[in-house]
Amino acid sequence: MLLDDHEMVRQGIELGLSKEPDLDVIGSFGTGRELLDALAQRPVDVVVMDFALGPSDLDGLGLLRTLSRRFKKCKAVVVSSHYTLAMVSLALKAGSRGVLGKTQNLTELISAIHTVAQGRVYLEPCMLHALQGVQPMFDVSNMRSKVEAEPSLSVSACLTPKEQEVLRCFLDGMSVNSIAAKFSRSASTISTQKQSAYRKLGIKSDSELFKFTQQFGRAD
Repeated sequence: MLLDDHEMVRQGIELGLSKEPDLDVIGSFGTGRELLDALAQRPVDVVVMDFALGPSDLDGLGLLRTLSRRFKKCKAVVVSSHYTLAMVSLALKAGSRGVLGKTQNLTELISAIHTVAQGRVYLEPCMLHALQGVQPMFDVSNMRSKVEAEPSLSVSACLTPKEQEVLRCFLDGMSVNSIAAKFSRSASTISTQKQSAYRKLGIKSDSELFKFTQQFGRAD
């Protein structure tokens, strides 16, 4: 099943996947609620989903956690325009089994679908290398091996719910003041929560996050 609030994006992915003889797209949805309702009626092996959904829709992190809790056999692949170390870390922690940037090509998405369907985690080599730099947050050595029973990533550092909210909003392009207004907190509190999240993710500043993004874009 596919989830993206942009219909043209969904149609493009569905058209590409329809050419693969071993892949069958049985649902395409614009909201997380529609996806969850459909999964309750017909489970699937893999969900390909955007991370930043519409403003009135479910939170991307919350949706990933719901999928992990309610549909344990369904594996999520996140395809996002916010392809940063912070976003990938959050998505993996929330239960995603693969993460790609929307600038990547359809061949990589097909490879990711096959990989997670086989019980493994899919990440680009450059992102896998970057995550190794934020140990001990992830047990990166297990990412490429076949996962038995209930697959999970070993996480020893976690973000608080409020830190997750702040970082998600920042990834969505919101400023500190905008986030403060959204959650009725002071700008100082939001800034403190953002920096705390950055420390846990191995990021020291906004400029470092942008630097990571530029490096990923140049990687082979």
